[in-house]
Amino acid sequence: MALRTALPALPRAFACRQRLATRASSARVEEHDVDRPNTRSARRAFDGSPDRDAAAGGSSGSSRDALVECARRGMGREALGHFSAARRHGGERVDGAMLSCALKACGAMPGCCRAAGEQLHCLCVKCGLDRADVGVGTALVDVYTKCGGVEDARLVFEGMPQRNVGTWTSLLTGYAQGGAHSDAMALFFRMRAEGIWPNPFTFTSVLSAVAGQGALDLGRRVHAQSVKFGCRSTVFVCNSLMNMYAKCGLVEEAKAVFCGMETRDMVSWNTLMAGLLLNGCEVEALELFHDSRASMAKLSQSTYSTVIKLCANLKQLALARQLHSCVLKHGFSSDGNVMTAIMDAYSKCGELDDAFNIFLLMSGSQSVVSWTAMIGGCIQNGDIPLAASLFSRMREDNVKPNEFTYSTMLTTSLPVLPPQIHAQIIKTNYQHAPSVGTALLASYSKLGSTEEALSIFETIDQKDVVAWSAMLSCYSQAGDCDGATNVFMEMSMQGMKPNEFTISSVIDACASPTAGVDQGRQFHAVSIKYRYQDAICVGSALVSMYARKGSIDSARSVFERQTERDLVSWNSMISGYAQHGYSKEALDTFRQMEAAGVEMDGVTFLAVIIGCTHAGLVQEGQRYFDSMVRDHKISPTMEHYACMVDLYSRAGKLDETMDLIGGMPFPAGAMVWRTLLGACRVHKNVELGKLAAEKLLSLEPLDSATYVLLSNIYASAGKWKERDEVRKLMDSKKVKKEAGSSWIQIKNKVHSFIASDKSHRLSDQIYTKLKAMTARLKQEGYCPNTSFVLHDMEQEQKEAMLVTHSERLALAFGLIATPPGTPLQIVKNLRVCGDCHVVMKMVSAVEDREIIMRDCSRFHHFKSGACSCGDFW
Repeated sequence: MALRTALPALPRAFACRQRLATRASSARVEEHDVDRPNTRSARRAFDGSPDRDAAAGGSSGSSRDALVECARRGMGREALGHFSAARRHGGERVDGAMLSCALKACGAMPGCCRAAGEQLHCLCVKCGLDRADVGVGTALVDVYTKCGGVEDARLVFEGMPQRNVGTWTSLLTGYAQGGAHSDAMALFFRMRAEGIWPNPFTFTSVLSAVAGQGALDLGRRVHAQSVKFGCRSTVFVCNSLMNMYAKCGLVEEAKAVFCGMETRDMVSWNTLMAGLLLNGCEVEALELFHDSRASMAKLSQSTYSTVIKLCANLKQLALARQLHSCVLKHGFSSDGNVMTAIMDAYSKCGELDDAFNIFLLMSGSQSVVSWTAMIGGCIQNGDIPLAASLFSRMREDNVKPNEFTYSTMLTTSLPVLPPQIHAQIIKTNYQHAPSVGTALLASYSKLGSTEEALSIFETIDQKDVVAWSAMLSCYSQAGDCDGATNVFMEMSMQGMKPNEFTISSVIDACASPTAGVDQGRQFHAVSIKYRYQDAICVGSALVSMYARKGSIDSARSVFERQTERDLVSWNSMISGYAQHGYSKEALDTFRQMEAAGVEMDGVTFLAVIIGCTHAGLVQEGQRYFDSMVRDHKISPTMEHYACMVDLYSRAGKLDETMDLIGGMPFPAGAMVWRTLLGACRVHKNVELGKLAAEKLLSLEPLDSATYVLLSNIYASAGKWKERDEVRKLMDSKKVKKEAGSSWIQIKNKVHSFIASDKSHRLSDQIYTKLKAMTARLKQEGYCPNTSFVLHDMEQEQKEAMLVTHSERLALAFGLIATPPGTPLQIVKNLRVCGDCHVVMKMVSAVEDREIIMRDCSRFHHFKSGACSCGDFW
């Protein structure tokens, strides 16, 4: 009882020693504790002993020799059998050498027999060798780390009065292999502080921990230490250095280590190839493989796995088939890793049937990795039903899905799957894993379920930068700039450093219509602070953000500074020019893209046709449409046809528009008919407008814009009775008209206005400015165009309504709230009316202001009395 009371007060290491010492009363490893199969090779040392018979009669000398030999060869179970025989016959006292061999044998057993290790530990304590013999203590540390008991290994370590480099290295290796990289690094620095000289095995373990952390600065320091202690020419240390540099993204440093090696083994070649593959240098890795053939007589399973992965990434189907033949020829067809790599290569090369046949032939060696690879292959090739079927079948076959399986299944685009898989994830307790949580979050983001995504994000343990980026991307897709900004701020406060994808996601969020004008610029500064401004994804996001926020000059500046451009960069710049009315620049950029040899997609041609539409370039737009189909083999979508309808109908070619709609390969959708209806409003074509409205109402009966456009067409033609009937129809169906509103940002605050709005605190000053501004414009020749007031009322009332349109209220407030000469940026949710367009042009000249206005279809840049749209919108 006294012992139990005193135990908590003792040092932790001594408490562990007492706990383990009392675990077995006899403190002996009996013969029945180990399994001793009758293996001839394992007994060779014993059978070859000259006094074998004497040993069987009671001498333990030959058992000792056999123990040492079996331990040296890694025959754990057989070695423990000989140790039991030596103990049973009792011919000699158990010493440190025998215990060290027995412990080494225990660690060499498949799965590492922890129970046997603990019993041996009890015997060590009884004999007093756990502290007195450094070799025994080191062997105990080693066996616990191999059995997954790193904490117990640490207790033994701390309880040793003396330690050698092997002791330190064993515990370091345990931490590194267990993923406790920070603990491994702390132990290494403590080792150096205590004056222990590391050996090559120490550096291998430490470099593994550095690679796991991606701690480049520490890696460089360890590299310098390895050179200092004479390990620069040790092959396996150099291999670990290459691995560390590759995982830290420094391929050139890894290649420099490789080139400086005096001798190389197969692992050296495999490590560099894997490093090149990891960093996206597939072609260079494949060249290295060809160079390695002269140095490697026979390829290992690891080499085959790496090279076949290269084939998968490079879509090298022919080489993959050749390597498949070599695998069969050299007898590696039963290796699960190699066959899974081949299966994955076939899947990525589009040969799903061949991949599935290999998967079926792997019966018996199918692991969760091969199941996951096959499911991923089905998803990549668009066979979602087969992927779902395999996911169900693997559970029927008692193969438990892991985090990668769940993450792979969540990449499917079926809306029904995420909730079902989410239930399975909770059932198997994977919801806290970062990779699974991030995949779930991304799935719900695609479904527009921001709240569900946020709840999942909050349950993720140890959120990494990928999880934070996924949450930011979710807010970005929802157009919630404030939400994205708050998440980024929280991320920064928790000390998490963003990567280029984090920055690009938050910049995307700043492109939403409700985001402040200056927020995007602030995050541009953040990207410069973290030196990500030259990353392709960040550059593309900046181009898109500036273009969508009205700063086309800033977008052009970022685009021109990009040393590398991807498809998104080109598309964003072309689309930006088109939306801002700079059609010539859009077409010039498209030609530059063609000259650069960049492969175009449907979005590219959509942007080009929009550019032609806004400039009235009908023939050019038709030519680009034909080129897209004929030369680039891109099938037109509903969006492409809607743009072509806009191109023809905006130019007044309504008959050609109807021919185009009639020739579509699929029924015209709401987007097409809505575009035609808008053109009928501009060109006052009542009959065609009525047809377009009927088609549109059959598709979207509750769309308020359809009723409003049709009533405006009737009002423009003076058909007030028909106009009233449309309005009554709206009322009967309880369809609410979307109110026109405009907003302007002044000093980081957004001010919103609706027509005839007097709710603003500066309302009196705004209306005073409006009155003065209108009077001055009339002196300059302004004559209100009351045809844009679609109400049956007196002329003076119509003029009064024009003056109080929401965009003019926003303009007047901007003029009184900012210093003279300050550019103004106004956003309107509907199409700007023609009279307000004239007013904006005149005010830009009279007030000497640049006014940028974004309506529901495009940007208008008013400067010096002219607009970038050329009055064609």
